[in-house]
Amino acid sequence: RTSQLLVVETMFRSTGSRVVVSRSFADFTPQATFDIKKCDVHRLEEGPPVKATLTRDQGLQYYRIMQTVRRMELKADQLYKQKIIRGFCHLYDGQEACAAGIEAAINPSDHLITAYRAHGYTYTRGVAIKEILAELTGRKGGVAKGKGGSMHMYAPHFYGGNGIVGAQTEINQVLGQLFEAFNMAALWKLPCIFICENNKYGMGTSVERASASTDYYKRGDFIPGLRVDGMDVLCVREATQFAADHCRSGKGPIVMELQTYRYHGHSMSDPGVSYRTREEIQEVRSKSDPISLLKDRMLSNNMAAVEEFKEIDIAIRKEVEEAAQYATSDPEPPLEELCNHIFKNDPPLEVRGTHPWATLKSVS
Repeated sequence: RTSQLLVVETMFRSTGSRVVVSRSFADFTPQATFDIKKCDVHRLEEGPPVKATLTRDQGLQYYRIMQTVRRMELKADQLYKQKIIRGFCHLYDGQEACAAGIEAAINPSDHLITAYRAHGYTYTRGVAIKEILAELTGRKGGVAKGKGGSMHMYAPHFYGGNGIVGAQTEINQVLGQLFEAFNMAALWKLPCIFICENNKYGMGTSVERASASTDYYKRGDFIPGLRVDGMDVLCVREATQFAADHCRSGKGPIVMELQTYRYHGHSMSDPGVSYRTREEIQEVRSKSDPISLLKDRMLSNNMAAVEEFKEIDIAIRKEVEEAAQYATSDPEPPLEELCNHIFKNDPPLEVRGTHPWATLKSVS
């Protein structure tokens, strides 16, 4: 029986007409092997492989996942600017290879916890786009019934979205945050992968200005670590598989730093260009975009056709548009459900309101 794994995400500071693809599947290369960037290692004799094998079906699946997250986040951007989404909203576009690569290397039964930039993982953990967008708009059909919002989404074996920086690293009811969690995980040899998605900025401060050492994969000290190209879904997949094998074999925890980049600001209240230039963002888009990198690899190795990608894009845009329609037309949760699911309780729990005649109850 495969042992279960805990993955903890942490941080240190158009619609159109159908495209007809005339070529048959037999025309395409079913599988190819690619050179990938070597990982830097800490307290490890060897690291993940420097070659990765990709099947055509896997490639199309990874493309579909990353492109869906990208379109979903761009739609969230639009809804926020229309003031339909309110409050905190941290978008994931640019970092899609991290979620897609991690999910490709772990099991659905493995446990995953992430920070506040949670939309991508909510989708890869199996939640429908319409439930994610409806949660962002505060509607009854949202994944947390419209009461969690951007930072508090959950699914089986996925424990959110956490609004407090570092709070998701507290494991097994042990008090304390990152380094305390490192310590207990190492003492107990827990099968836990600690992941730092290093998108180069902590809010508006570059890592070079904030950290005397930017070797975050070494921050576990006595825990082994990897530094990975987080813009390449194959690099992330291979490194995560290596880390998962390490943990499942009883060697204890491991730290992974995924070097990635966010295209939006820290949150929707941050334009993202006061502490970095538009040229910097555009250079990453043009040279390191994770979706373009995968697409170009597949096209140059005859693993898919341009028309095929266009068809996938059209289908995704349609699905996201329909999800947005749902998220803007679904009703808000009624007042009588406001306090539900605060506790697991039986019978219903009376909840004190803001005035003596408030009659609110919590039903689990």
